[in-house]
Amino acid sequence: MEAPGVAAGVLNVIKPPGMTSHDVVALVRKWAGVRRVGHAGTLDPGAAGVLVVLVGQATRLASYLQEAEKVYRAEMVLGVRTDTQDASGRTLAVADAFEIPWSDVDAALARMIGTIRQRPPMVSAVHHQGRRLYELARQGVEVERPVRTVEIYDLQVHSIWPEDAERATFGARVVFDVTCSAGTYVRTLCDDVGQSLGCGAHLGFLVRLRSGAFGLDQAVTLEELEAAGRHRRLAEYLLPLDAGLGHLPRVSLEGESLHRARHGTAVAWPPADPRPAGLRAGEHVRLYDAGDRFFGIARFTVRDGRPWLAPEMLVG
Repeated sequence: MEAPGVAAGVLNVIKPPGMTSHDVVALVRKWAGVRRVGHAGTLDPGAAGVLVVLVGQATRLASYLQEAEKVYRAEMVLGVRTDTQDASGRTLAVADAFEIPWSDVDAALARMIGTIRQRPPMVSAVHHQGRRLYELARQGVEVERPVRTVEIYDLQVHSIWPEDAERATFGARVVFDVTCSAGTYVRTLCDDVGQSLGCGAHLGFLVRLRSGAFGLDQAVTLEELEAAGRHRRLAEYLLPLDAGLGHLPRVSLEGESLHRARHGTAVAWPPADPRPAGLRAGEHVRLYDAGDRFFGIARFTVRDGRPWLAPEMLVG
């Protein structure tokens, strides 16, 4: 049952460390009084930062939002490898007698920019035969995970510790910002860099600074949401359904085309709405009515040389 005033929309939430993404969803469900609540992209329990929470019909947008690029601030600790690739895991190897020029560390990180291949860690939320990998990992079970291709769009070193050291030695730390595609594991990136340097490394901490259009500087805390829920004002924090879809071209429909599209029927691209250059068959667009109200997402297709729109997800 819905709480008064709470309908559907998107919440840009700051997830604190120590909570799972599901924990946050459960709290929002309780405070909002809405059964249908989800999120657009898991954030590890030990990580903090932006978690995009979807309320009501917004849950239908999850697959379109979770593929957006992400920006993280991460700390890489040199000298120790762990079985989880972060500070929470069991130590696998220790290298305590190395001296590596910082320029070599910079170069190793720079080599990660571009298309890289990663094997998802056992502590990830990836499914294997109907179960998540982290569930199997808790039982001490390890399974084969297929390698996946991800994109590192940018990676910039933010700071190093110790600041005055000429070389990186055991326990040295590198804080960096990385912009990457969905599905990238920053803990795996740290592990791979450590192995390439020959000293091993693990992820010290991770903060998601941005998920698609949602930034940390505009995010709301759980404390703020809890207070809003008590006063039945949580709807004030809800963003519109299309808040995170700005990366998709928009198309306005009216008349018979609008009627047909609202009922899920493919329609010809409206002549009055120029088709964006570079839009390829199979890509998505946002659909709006003549009153500028968002009502769904369609897949762009080409039939007999003509552009068409095939509604794929409708709201309202």
